[in-house]
Order: sequence, then structure tokens, then C-alpha cells
Amino acid sequence: MNHWLIKSEPDVFSIADLERVGREPWTGVRNYQARNFMWRDMKPGDLALFYHSNAKPSGIAGIAKVVGNPYPDFTQFDPKSEYFDPKSTRENPRWWLVDFEFVARFNEIIPLDTLKQDPELCEMMVCQRGTRLSINPVSATHFKRACKLGGFKAL
Repeated sequence: MNHWLIKSEPDVFSIADLERVGREPWTGVRNYQARNFMWRDMKPGDLALFYHSNAKPSGIAGIAKVVGNPYPDFTQFDPKSEYFDPKSTRENPRWWLVDFEFVARFNEIIPLDTLKQDPELCEMMVCQRGTRLSINPVSATHFKRACKLGGFKAL
């Protein structure tokens, strides 16, 4: 099983939103490296730390699980979508996604500052200067430590 960190701005889609809907396609990723993580590396059952970005405070808010296999991101085909890609076709899609399912919401967000100050978590990709990917791989050790800080027993 792989572990991930997925970012979303909470005013766009938060861990509370995922809890409310239960399952959501992770649309709108328009970075090739992040796309490749979803398309080539994510597998059903993988767990992800759900990170609230551009928030006060930014940090890890809970856990989600990959459900189902990757499939083309439908927003790339919709001319009315902000994620429309005129170079993408249904025969040759450029953008892929996976669905995430709600697992848990932490009692409190683990702020980025806490992650950076923790001797075990400070090496996470999200803590590194200049790392802006919306999807990052996370080691099993980092995943378990973040779950512990969030008050959740890792699966």
C-alpha cells in the first residue's frame, strides 16, 4: 500500500465536504507529475493525508482512501469548466483522476509549522521549500506519525 498527501483549499473542497459526500472524484489536477501519481501509482486502498492549503492554518485535516482505478478527468472535456483542455480528446485524454473516500477527520488540523518542527515529519515533501505539488507521496513512517499527531490510529 502506498501513502499520499493530497491538497485542497478548504473553501473549495474540505475534509468536511468529503465527509459529507462520502466519495469524490479528485478533478482538476493539471500538473503532469501529480497526474502521474494518480494515473500510474495510486491503487485502490491507498491512504492519503488530506491537507488544507491556503488556509489559516494550512495543515493536515484528516484521511482519505483511494477507491477504484484511475479514469479520465471528465472536466478536461467540458468547455464550461475552468479545467477544460482543448488539446485533450476522449480517445486520447491527457488528465486522469481517482476517487477518494472519507476515512477520518482529525480533531484539530496539524499545522504546517508543527510538521516542520517535528523531527520525524520535517522531511516530508510538503515541508520542503518550493514544493507545491497538490499530490505527494508519503512514507509509511510519516503517515503513521501524522495519524498519531492527529489522534487517529493508522490503518
